[in-house]
Amino acid sequence: MPKKYGVKEKDLVVNHIVDLILAGELRTGDRVNRDAIAAVLGVSRLPVQQGVDQLEHDGLLVSRYHRGVFVERFDEAAVLEQHELHGVLNGIASARAATNPTPRVLAELDSALRTLRASNEPGAFQEAAYAYRRIIVEEYAGPQLQAAIVAARVFAPRGFWGSYPRGNEEFGHTYDAETAAIRGGDPDAARAANLERADLRAKVVVAELIRRGVL
Repeated sequence: MPKKYGVKEKDLVVNHIVDLILAGELRTGDRVNRDAIAAVLGVSRLPVQQGVDQLEHDGLLVSRYHRGVFVERFDEAAVLEQHELHGVLNGIASARAATNPTPRVLAELDSALRTLRASNEPGAFQEAAYAYRRIIVEEYAGPQLQAAIVAARVFAPRGFWGSYPRGNEEFGHTYDAETAAIRGGDPDAARAANLERADLRAKVVVAELIRRGVL
């Protein structure tokens, strides 16, 4: 596999292993062959180990002394939990925004929301959703919370959300609710909007993984 320049080798390893899990090529309890991954990606053992260490920290892999590295439990409950955690963490930042909704942030969110709601093409909607989220996270999440949000990132099959046709229809209202909660100074409602969106997305991902025979 040719290297993707500009991407850290460790991140290539992480993405590759996650792709194998989401494709069903690695399943719960399977041993991760680090030498094979190094060969496929054309990297040394160091970034492979770094990627494995990160995924072990993230809860997707587990090391067993003198036996190797294995895929942790990856089932419907794990996917739902992962999404719930991501929703909780984003909800913390959103609740903070609701306690201090500055005019500048409100204006940025209103603009991002208009773009998001006008984005009916799947890829455009996904990019607009990322842009909306960044406004809140960069303004109201400190370094530790930002790191936790990144570490709890939600995995889905590569390219799935960029081609999912009903994103605006199914999730758009949660951004409306989140924006209204922030504008209205309601931190509980801001958290709830994030949890609702996380739950809806989790169910879509579970259904897709079941359809693909991964779960």
